[in-house]
Amino acid sequence: MVSKEYVKGDLPEKAAILQRDGETYAIAPHIPGGIVYPETLRKIADIADKYGAAALKITSAQRIAIVGLKEEDLDAAWAELGMKPGAAIGLCVRSVKICPGTTFCKRGKQDAVGLGLKLDEKYHGMQLPSKFKMAVSGCQNSCSEPSIKDIGIMGTAKGYTLSVGGSAGPRPRLGSVMAKDLSEEQVLDLVDRIINFYKGYGKARRIGEVLDEIGIEKFKEGVGL
Repeated sequence: MVSKEYVKGDLPEKAAILQRDGETYAIAPHIPGGIVYPETLRKIADIADKYGAAALKITSAQRIAIVGLKEEDLDAAWAELGMKPGAAIGLCVRSVKICPGTTFCKRGKQDAVGLGLKLDEKYHGMQLPSKFKMAVSGCQNSCSEPSIKDIGIMGTAKGYTLSVGGSAGPRPRLGSVMAKDLSEEQVLDLVDRIINFYKGYGKARRIGEVLDEIGIEKFKEGVGL
């Protein structure tokens, strides 16, 4: 996909992504944690049929992209969906990936869904110096891949382990562990301090690059650990 801002009518910026053909667009309504119900699936499918979408694509950010829409149909498709766009591109918190946790999975040790949805509600789409991804897993199987997210949170029998600075892409980096055995309240507080420190750092780079530049001890000092 080729990124292209789309601003039309009352739509927010980046509400559609230009496709490889240079003519059609994909839209991805925000589905927090990838938790979706039958009525929403029916609505997405009906709109895809109505406007002749080429495909529906499950994304790595736990969304459903409607692929292959014409530009003139974008406003109407969004209006009928009645859903917020997912933050698919831009310098912001793009996604909070969540595993089933103790809500659905027999292996869950912590409530990944509850914590993840709180993080999503507060941070999804927040403008930051660079693109930013989070993940919460309910156990050490790490199905939501917290080790390669800018902030990764992994549940254990003793609480949550929080890591910072993970990324995939051309320069992959495993996250650096910041703290272990945290309660949900401690995680929320630490994430807030990390985000505030990162926003105030003043350089447009991924948070893992910040860690590499100043070192983990100075980073911990900056977030009050």
